[in-house]
Amino acid sequence: MRNCKTAQKQRIFFVFVIVILCSFLLSARLVYLMVIKADHYAKKAKEVQQRERAIKAERGKIYDRNGILIAANKPVSTISVIHNQIKDKETVIRNLSVLLDIDEEKVRKRVEKKSSREKIKSNVEKNISDQIRKLNMAGVMVDEDYKRYYPYGSLASKVIGFAGGDNQGILGLEATYDSMLAGQDGSILTSTNARGIEIEGAVENRIEPVAGNDLYCSLDVNLQKFAQQEADKVMKAKKAKNVRIIMMNPQDGQIYAMVNLPEFDLNDPYKTDQKVQLSEKGTQDYLNQKWRNHCVSDTYEPGSTFKVITAASALEANVVKLNDTFQCPGYKVVEDRRIRCHKTTGHGTETFVQGVQNSCNPVFMEVGARLGTERLFQYLQKFGVLEKTGIDLSGEAATIMHQKKNVGAVELATMTFGQSFQLTPLRLLTSVSAVINGGRLVTPHVGVCMENIQQSYVRKLKYKEKADVLSSQTSETMKEILASVVSEGSGKKAAVSGYDVGAKTGTSEKLPRSSNKYIASTLGFAPAKNPIVLAIVLIDEPEGIYYGGQIAAPVISKLLDNALPYLGAKRSVQKKK
Repeated sequence: MRNCKTAQKQRIFFVFVIVILCSFLLSARLVYLMVIKADHYAKKAKEVQQRERAIKAERGKIYDRNGILIAANKPVSTISVIHNQIKDKETVIRNLSVLLDIDEEKVRKRVEKKSSREKIKSNVEKNISDQIRKLNMAGVMVDEDYKRYYPYGSLASKVIGFAGGDNQGILGLEATYDSMLAGQDGSILTSTNARGIEIEGAVENRIEPVAGNDLYCSLDVNLQKFAQQEADKVMKAKKAKNVRIIMMNPQDGQIYAMVNLPEFDLNDPYKTDQKVQLSEKGTQDYLNQKWRNHCVSDTYEPGSTFKVITAASALEANVVKLNDTFQCPGYKVVEDRRIRCHKTTGHGTETFVQGVQNSCNPVFMEVGARLGTERLFQYLQKFGVLEKTGIDLSGEAATIMHQKKNVGAVELATMTFGQSFQLTPLRLLTSVSAVINGGRLVTPHVGVCMENIQQSYVRKLKYKEKADVLSSQTSETMKEILASVVSEGSGKKAAVSGYDVGAKTGTSEKLPRSSNKYIASTLGFAPAKNPIVLAIVLIDEPEGIYYGGQIAAPVISKLLDNALPYLGAKRSVQKKK
């Protein structure tokens, strides 16, 4: 009997312990839910009790260097439906289908979908959204939004870039500075009942959006317009594949104009202009090529324009004097190769300066041999040729260069006059800037500063600069030599009345050599003694005459003739009419 009582007490004690333990666990769970996870479940409760609608932030605007608006915002609306609040489904479907020009079945699927909110269409023009708002259809929401608008259409399209349907930057400056241009969306919180229907008369909590920062850039609308006009003229006249132009300030790297013909309409970037229906992949490939910034993303053999870098390196290394004489019989034999000059009959006896003026290949091959591979690569490194420029535009291509260990006498010879390697037009122009600005390697850029008037915020954008790339003495000498190329040499057609202009022409044969396709180019700067503008023109696959000094140099002349007085440089003599 005693043993029975003892067993009973043990069972009671065991049950008691279990009850205490369960109570403790339940209490701990309650503490966890009500204290530790209080914020989490409060947020969940709000999500059930409230409906949140986004208020789109206005994207920051983009201005040129003179404060001219080049990327603006257009007020539009986003139309959506809330399934639980719709009272007359058929009327909603019919009206939205007609006003938004959407197939009725597509609208029906979205209206009948049981979700808290279903978007019907975004970027709806204001006059259409006003009509929808006036119909006062229950369950149909009309929310304010913004659509990117580009006042100048195709102007500098591959530099400015565009924003997609969600206002996110896709290309160019719009993509590079997207996080600063985007702003911060606001929201409207509305109380709802258990069925998810908004409670009439309930107070709305509104969080105002914060507009994005405005971007001021170095592009100049007027210079860009003129450059595009001149590019279009020469492209049509020479039936060229494309034409590229860059105009920049060699003193600080600011890009005034960058042309990539053909350009595209920023307000309709997805237009294909194709008569044949393309596959989805084919369409995307077509658009990627259409949007490609060839000045930044495509490399080419620079040809004789690269002789600026070779000449500056040789003078700085003190392996050549201005009056050193050379012989040009029209070719030079290097190992087993007979490498010709563009003047097959030869230039005869000439000085180093005359060799630059005549763009004589044998002179530069001899200068390259004096420099040697090791020193040439040292100067290529100094001038940044082996690196990307770091421009604030995406997709920059790297230089395609021989490995130093693989450079023999033939490779060294061809490198001196810009063959057997490739770089971008922007890379060449930036390296040449160091030659004519006193020896400073600047970073080319388009963005200048960000500004937000509401927040009294201004941030000047900063870029790297490398000093002492070249001595000021060599820089002055090179400016004089390149000015003589225009006054006495192969760059005569780059001359501008009333200004001293420095230039270097180039003609490069595309690969494969047997294709007989060329790129004609010329780079020029002015005023020669203190350059404020440096420009390059590339004409890809021109028909007929294809020499840079004949067809690209005149374009440089027109660009500088327009830009110099506009930028405040005075003519030394009256321009002849």
